[in-house]
Formats: sequence, structure tokens, C-alpha cells
Amino acid sequence: MTTSPSPVPDDSTSGTAGSGAAGRPDELAAAVAGLADAELDKADRRRLLGRMLVGLRERGVKEVFMPRKAIGWITEAVSDLAPHVPVRSLETLRRHYPGLDDEALAERLIRNAARAAAGVGAVGGGVASVEWVAPPTLLSTPVLLATETVAVVGIELKLIGELHEVYGHPVPGTPTQKAVSLMQSWASHRGMSPMLPGAAAATVLGTATRKQLRDMILKRFGRNLTTLGPLLTGAAVASYLNRKATRRLGDDLRRDLQLKYGKGGHAALPQPPAED
Repeated sequence: MTTSPSPVPDDSTSGTAGSGAAGRPDELAAAVAGLADAELDKADRRRLLGRMLVGLRERGVKEVFMPRKAIGWITEAVSDLAPHVPVRSLETLRRHYPGLDDEALAERLIRNAARAAAGVGAVGGGVASVEWVAPPTLLSTPVLLATETVAVVGIELKLIGELHEVYGHPVPGTPTQKAVSLMQSWASHRGMSPMLPGAAAATVLGTATRKQLRDMILKRFGRNLTTLGPLLTGAAVASYLNRKATRRLGDDLRRDLQLKYGKGGHAALPQPPAED
């Protein structure tokens, strides 16, 4: 049995959930942070996915109905969201998961992200399941699938940033530079290269990386079309495939970070003595 980390203040989300339109990238990032909680119940998961649906509507959704433009729409939405993805510092992760060494902590983060992605797939798989938190006009399948894709990629970008924290090499640079590094890692399933100078290595997406990013998003969006199945079947398949894809990403990245930086870069912090 695991304990949800939600009671512990998260220094990565301060200032991101402020007031304003639901479509602001920081508001969408706050929804992603909530969806990334593996212990979130179904009602709250539906509410947060509905919040993302409403927010992404403000980007305009006409292109989502045109297959050739849908991937570009999702890619731009992910690119706008990425600088605001809340990545917890190592200190915060230690508070959330006391007593775990690096490898155990990495495993917990990957497992939780996979469970969270599965939860999004289960909700997205049943279009009618979010009807009470989103206007009926937003419940068309293409819009819901695009929103699910953005949400799961956001959860995975958060995982990538936090795995870099665990292995002692936080993603450097400004929020925009960090976002580029996270998207490059997501597209390639690899960690940042230790041979490249921090911020200078993450300024703009190169042509090859942008194509790789779009190709990966196309693959994910195509996979999410499984949610077109009957309500329960679609939800079950989407949940399984989301879990599998996020788990694979986490495992691939962890192996690459181990090769680059070695295992066990940090020792587990001692747990505080129990109070009488």
C-alpha cells in the first residue's frame, strides 16, 4: 500500500495554479500535475481531464477534426505546456518518498506515472464519463483523444524531469530551455547528454528532433484511437496501452541515465526518528 504524496507541499507547483483563464499553459500544467497523482480517484481524474478539455478549447479545436493538422495542433499544445510542467526537486521527492534509495525512488516514479497514464486512458476511453465536467460540444471523440494525448505526454515530461533529478543531473536552463530538453528526451527515450553544455544544449528544437517529436505524437495519437471502441472495451484498452507506453519510456530513460551517470548517485536520506 502506498501513501499519496499530495499532503506534502510541492515546491514545483507554487505559482503555477494561479487565477486566470482555464486555457493558460500554467493552468493546464496544474491539471497535469493533478493527473500525475497515481492515487487520484476517478471523480477527480474526470474533473481534471474535463478542465483540460475546457482549457484546450481556447486554443481552437477546428484543426483537430482534420487528420493532417491534428498532430500539429497536439504538438503545439505540448510545446506550450512543456515550460510549465511541474518537476519536483530531489529534496521534494525525498520528502514525498522518505527512505528510498535512488533506484527504488526511480522505480516508484515510473510506476506512479504509468498508473497515472493508465488512469487518464480509463477516463478518456469512456467519452460519456466526463460529460458532467465539460460542455457537450467538447465531447466529440477527436477533441477528447487530443486532450488525452496532451495529458499523458505532460505526465511523461514530468517523469523525465524528475528522473533526471534522481540521478543527480537536473535539467538546466530557463523554463523554455528545460522544455526543449524534456521534449528531446521524450522523443528519443534518452536522457540529456552529459557532454553537452547545459542551457546552450537546449535552446531550439532542431529539424530532426521536431520531426521525431511529431512522429512520436502521431504514434501516440494513433494508439489513442483505441478509445473509439465500445465504452468499457475502449477504456480498458486505452488504460492498458497508456500504462505500457509510459512504463517503457520510464524504463528506457532510466537505463540510459544509469549508463550516463551510473547507478545510485545519491544515497537514501535517513528517516527521522519516530516520535513517542
